[in-house]
Amino acid sequence: MAAYAYNAIDKTGKSKRGTIDAVSVDRAMAALKAEGLTPLKVQEASVFNQEVTIGGKKTSDKDLALFCNQFASILTAGVPAVEALGMLAEQTENKQFAKAISETKVNIERGESLGNAMAMRRDIYPPMLVSMVRAGEASGSLETSLTRMGTQFEKDTQLKNTIKKALTYPAIVFIVMIAVIILLLVKVIPTFMNIFKDMDVEMPKLTMAVVAVSDGFKKYWYIIAAVVILVVIAWKVFAASMTGKVLLGKFTLWCPLTKNFVVKTGSARLARTLSTLSSAGLSIVESLEIVSKTMSNIIMKMAVVDAKEEVKKGMPLSEPLRRSGVFPAMMIHMTKIGESTGDMDGMLTKMAEYYEEEVELATQQLLAMLEPMITIVMAGMVALVIAAVFGPMLALYDGLDNL
Repeated sequence: MAAYAYNAIDKTGKSKRGTIDAVSVDRAMAALKAEGLTPLKVQEASVFNQEVTIGGKKTSDKDLALFCNQFASILTAGVPAVEALGMLAEQTENKQFAKAISETKVNIERGESLGNAMAMRRDIYPPMLVSMVRAGEASGSLETSLTRMGTQFEKDTQLKNTIKKALTYPAIVFIVMIAVIILLLVKVIPTFMNIFKDMDVEMPKLTMAVVAVSDGFKKYWYIIAAVVILVVIAWKVFAASMTGKVLLGKFTLWCPLTKNFVVKTGSARLARTLSTLSSAGLSIVESLEIVSKTMSNIIMKMAVVDAKEEVKKGMPLSEPLRRSGVFPAMMIHMTKIGESTGDMDGMLTKMAEYYEEEVELATQQLLAMLEPMITIVMAGMVALVIAAVFGPMLALYDGLDNL
């Protein structure tokens, strides 16, 4: 499954741009048509053609959780959906999100159902939310569907915050390390070298090498900066391509440092999302289709897509999950028990709670492994520069002792 960037027009003739996940261009176009859009151009997404939002912040899971919970509360109080959307649009701080809510209100007034009106803003409302709203409208339990989605987005926010927690410390330390090294190369080393310039002291090879790096950095910093920018752009292009996603997905599942964290994060997301969707009455095939779009690791996403195809043929979900080789044994066993007992929803909820706790533990373990590694690397780099600086001083003292 890949991401495709599209240009399309809706039923009112308004232009729409965005991205959609599908296994092919034809499937992407079919999905857009099913949402009431007329595709004009569909191509594989890259960093150059994905839609970029300017002038407003992206709608976060926290925004969506607040929207769903408030919407459910207002509807429970007996307020019609149109009036509820008007109230939500006025009090939503995210201007982009508020505009989308207002558009949804207008489309309902024109005769669209809430689910179809929300589907017209795929860039704001996730497919899972649209599907849950449609299921709630069909079953007459819209408030319940919105409440469940509020809980889902709250859990997603907690999960993402846990991931950010695992990445923030290494990122800060890495930035500090780079800043310290640059400071040593640009300021400290040239200052010390000026002191020894007029002295008849033979410079150690390590010192000469570091001085050469310092001089090169000062003279050609703009070339180095350009190379760094090009490398970052090339990395983004590679990471956005299907080949890059597959290679990076395989690497994170293979690397001992990240494997435990990635697998448990994916398992928690699969269990929580599948539980939310199936409890609302969506079929397992529909649920798996939506779940696949929430998986961040492409290998796990492909495993869920394959599982969906196998379930279509009548196979129990536990079997394709087992054959994929990427999901933990406990998840497969608990899924099998849920299938045999007929309590799949309850078992999925228990799995979600278990793996969400496991993600927190995996985060702590990841930080415990990263902290000493980063400290050792940083200390080694600084020690190397310090050794280069103090090498001439030791040589000078030896020369004075021999006088």
